[in-house]
Amino acid sequence: MNTETDIKCRLCQQFDKTIDYIISACPILVKEQYIKRHDRVCAQLHLNICKETAVQLDKKHWYEHVPESLETSQGGKVTILSNQQVQTDRTIPNNKPDIIIRDNEEGTCMLIDVAISGDRYVIKIEDQKILKYKDLTIEIQ
Repeated sequence: MNTETDIKCRLCQQFDKTIDYIISACPILVKEQYIKRHDRVCAQLHLNICKETAVQLDKKHWYEHVPESLETSQGGKVTILSNQQVQTDRTIPNNKPDIIIRDNEEGTCMLIDVAISGDRYVIKIEDQKILKYKDLTIEIQ
């Protein structure tokens, strides 16, 4: 027999326990679990970028990898910044993406800001991230 409490989230008792809600919207999980998941995804992504760009790493396993704030590839072709503010001539409120990859030879940068969401919000969040970093993108060009 289903009752009202059977369909509500067991942690917050506020909303229906749907997959989307549990994956990305429960206020109880936001406090710690979502941040841990985000940081682990960033670390895995950072590790893969380091491997692809010939950055020397102390740890070989993803579960041991802790991103350094600054990594440089052998030969200095690529610089990878992790969780670092970008200094600009004017004040920009959103100037700290999760990862920045700078190609020192071509003089280009790639900004990466990780978001983990349910399927139905991917396009919306992508648009929000693009808008969030629009001023920074213009400033560093």
